[in-house]
Amino acid sequence: MAGFFTGTALLLLLLFSLSTNATKYQTLIPSSHTLPQPNTNTLPLSSSAEEEQLSLTENTLSLSLDLHHLDTLSLPANATPESLFNHRLSRDSARVKTITSLASNRTNTKADFSSSVISGLAQGSGEYFTRIGIGTPARYAYMVLDTGSDVVWIQCSPCRRCYTQSDPIFNPTKSKTFAGVACGTPLCNRLDSPGCNNRNKKCMYQVSYGDGSFTVGEFSTETLTFRKTKVNNIAFGCGHDNEGLFVGAAGLLGLGRGKLSFPNQAGRQFGSKFSYCLVDRSMSAKPSSLVFGNAAVSRVARFTPLVSNPKLDTFYYVGLTGISVGGVRVPGISSSLFQLDNSGNGGVIIDSGTSVTRLTRPAYVALRNAFLSGASHLKRGPNFSLFDACFDLSGKTEVKVPTVVMHFKGADVSLPASNYLIPVDSNGSFCLAFAGTTSGLSIIGNIQQQGFRVVYDLAGSRVGFAPKGCA
Repeated sequence: MAGFFTGTALLLLLLFSLSTNATKYQTLIPSSHTLPQPNTNTLPLSSSAEEEQLSLTENTLSLSLDLHHLDTLSLPANATPESLFNHRLSRDSARVKTITSLASNRTNTKADFSSSVISGLAQGSGEYFTRIGIGTPARYAYMVLDTGSDVVWIQCSPCRRCYTQSDPIFNPTKSKTFAGVACGTPLCNRLDSPGCNNRNKKCMYQVSYGDGSFTVGEFSTETLTFRKTKVNNIAFGCGHDNEGLFVGAAGLLGLGRGKLSFPNQAGRQFGSKFSYCLVDRSMSAKPSSLVFGNAAVSRVARFTPLVSNPKLDTFYYVGLTGISVGGVRVPGISSSLFQLDNSGNGGVIIDSGTSVTRLTRPAYVALRNAFLSGASHLKRGPNFSLFDACFDLSGKTEVKVPTVVMHFKGADVSLPASNYLIPVDSNGSFCLAFAGTTSGLSIIGNIQQQGFRVVYDLAGSRVGFAPKGCA
């Protein structure tokens, strides 16, 4: 009998050991995580059969769209996996600089029309696009999706200055539903810095970006069509003067939290809810997806409340309380490092257009050191670009890496290994995909969001994460 209890105790000890080890480490298979290859397939442009090509069974409360990554829409000549990755890091740096500038400078005061109203989108930082019909009849075009911007805008003819886009430029005179907005109306005054065309008394909008690019034009209303689902009277900018490299897209669909963003304008039709799931392009050719309406809310999502920034209503602020590495909370990373103060500085935002998560410097250093300690069995590699925790995994079929869990208020998000240890070249070099920032603002980027359905429930003032949400 004693032998039975001894055997049972050993089995329980073994099971406990395996369970504990599972919370400490997980497996990464380097060969299945490589830099995405350049995609030479041409994406479809406008055609008279567009609506049939995009047919989908849906009800009026929910709508699903495919998302395309920038690298499939605008492919530089002689692109290689390495050059595309370096371009992505360069765009990322510009994006973070712009968002940080906006978060530190913005106040609730109205600006003059001629002054700079900085948007979350830096030049070329639109990472994901979808196809949207504009006007009646609908003219389809690619538009950047951006959770860091509010104003919806597209390039319009006649064009005084326009950048090159893949689709024909929208001509408002050919749309039955296009309508200008009069100066001084409540809708015009919802702009941060409205202008007025004295000739026709029509409202003017202006959005300037931190890198010097901008869009200026008429503030108007129009019908947008998403796979045969029409959304009427969306206020948007019809840009006749647009400078900057917006990499082929016709304009921008602002998915921010502000009053002029598309989710808030279409709130009645879609319940002020949307979600996306971004696939890991190194592992899957399947498109990412964007869902509006009740179907956007996953039943298995874990939710954290949105935090309000009284100085800036565009971004999605959340409460990050800590990070665990190898099953243990990292000492030195607490909610105090991520507090949003009364002046609107600091805090943590979730952003679709930033790639690499930025943490305030003390939090990043603590995370990096904890990860290096847990990964001491892996061969170190040289630093790469903004990454200073890199490993040489060449020749390895699989490796054990420390687990990483992000602790939000009310939601623990366990990251797959490929969401934080990423390839940076084609020779087996992998780096920890986090970086430090001297700014007080921390940003949860899209590498860490890959594979999760990220749910934005504006009506419920919460953001949720559903693992394996791209199926």
